[in-house]
Amino acid sequence: MKRLHYAWIIVSITFLILLAVQGVRLSFGAFVEPWERQFSMDRGTISLISTISFIVYGISQPVIGRLVDKWGARAVLSWSSLLTGVSIFLTCFVTSPWQLFLLYGLGVSLGVGGASNVAASVLVVNWFSKKRGLAFGIMEAGFGAGQMLLVPGSLMLIHWFSWKLTVVVLGLLLIVIVFPAALLMLRNNPSEKNAEPIGGLAAVEKETAPNTTALSVTGMFRMRQFWFLILPFLICGFTTVGLMDTHLIPFSHDHGFSTTVTSAAVSLLAGFNIAGILLSGIVADRWSSRKILCFLYAVRALSIVILIYSHEPYLLLAFAILFGLVDFATVAPTQMLATQYFQNYSIGLMIGWLSLAHQIGSALGAYVPGVIYTVTGEYTMAFYVSIGMLVLASVMNVLLREPAAATRDSVAVIEKG
Repeated sequence: MKRLHYAWIIVSITFLILLAVQGVRLSFGAFVEPWERQFSMDRGTISLISTISFIVYGISQPVIGRLVDKWGARAVLSWSSLLTGVSIFLTCFVTSPWQLFLLYGLGVSLGVGGASNVAASVLVVNWFSKKRGLAFGIMEAGFGAGQMLLVPGSLMLIHWFSWKLTVVVLGLLLIVIVFPAALLMLRNNPSEKNAEPIGGLAAVEKETAPNTTALSVTGMFRMRQFWFLILPFLICGFTTVGLMDTHLIPFSHDHGFSTTVTSAAVSLLAGFNIAGILLSGIVADRWSSRKILCFLYAVRALSIVILIYSHEPYLLLAFAILFGLVDFATVAPTQMLATQYFQNYSIGLMIGWLSLAHQIGSALGAYVPGVIYTVTGEYTMAFYVSIGMLVLASVMNVLLREPAAATRDSVAVIEKG
C-alpha cells in the first residue's frame, strides 16, 4: 500500500488551524447583539471593534510575511494560534468596552493575522510543486469549515447559555487542541521529514531559484497586475468578512428571522463555501484564474441582490447557498495568479500585501455599513454600494493579462529598474 505523503498531513493541520483561528474571527457577528446589551454600545461602536481588528490584522500581514521568511511558517502559525486562544479566553473577564477593544481589537487580531493564509500559503508552496491549486483549496476550506462549525455553534451557545461561556469554549479549543497539534506536527520543508515535495524537488527548485533581477517593491507598484489583484481583493474583503461576517446575523434578526433560521442560513453559507473553495482550487489548476475571478465576483453581486429582497426564509437560504459558493472561492485563484505573476519575488511578502488589501477592505466593510445602519436604520445602501464594487472587481479581472504574457511585461519592468 502506498504511504501517505506527509504533505497531506501538513495541509490537514493547516486546515485545522484556519478552521479554529479564522472561525473565531468569523464568529464576531454572533457577539454583536450580546455585546451591545452587555456594554450599552450602539451598532457603530461595536462595528468599530471589528474595524480596528481588521486594521491590526491587515497591517500585520506584510510583517508576517517577513517573519515567515525568517522564522518559518511552523513557528508563526503555532504561536499565533496560542495568542488567539488566550486573548479570546480572557474576554470572559472583560468589564468595560476599552478592555474589549484591547483584547479583541489587538490580541485576537494579531493572533488571527499570524495564523492566516500568508504563512499557510508558504507551506503549500514548499510542500507542493504539483496539485498546488487543490492544496490551496483544501487549506482555504478551513475558513469555510470554521464558518460552518464555529459561527452557528457560537450563535447557539450564546442563545442557550451566555457569550462568556462561548468565548471560554473557543479559547480552550485553540489552547488545548490546535496549538499542540501545530507545534508537534507542522514542518516547514519536506527536507525536515527526509522527503520531497509532491511533484518532485526539481520543479520547486526551478520555481524558487534565485533571480538576479528580482523585482523591487517600487517596480511591483508600477505593475498593472499588482493593482488589478490588490483592488479586487480589497473589494473581496469588504463584501465577505467585512460586510457579511459582521452584519449578516444582525441583518437577519432585523428582518424578523429566528435564531434557528439564521443559524441554518449561516450553516448553509459555510457548507457551500467549503464546496466553492475546493471547486475553485481544482478548477484553478486547469483553467484561467482571472476568468474564474471575473465569474465569481459577478455571481457574488447577484447574490447580494437576492439578499436585499430576502423577506422570506427561503430567499435568505437561497442567498446563503449562492453567496457561499463564491464566498472564499476567490482566494485560491487569486493566490495562484500572485505566485504566477510574482514568481521572482518573495511569495510570503506578496501574499502579505494581498492580505493587507483584503483586511483594509474588511475593515471598511465592517465599519461603513455599521455607520450607515446607525444613520439610516437599515443596510440597503451598504448592499447597493457592495454590488457596484463587485461589478468593478469583475471588470478589473477581465482587464488582466494571462500570466505568461504578464511575466514578459514584468521582466521589462525589472530591466528598467
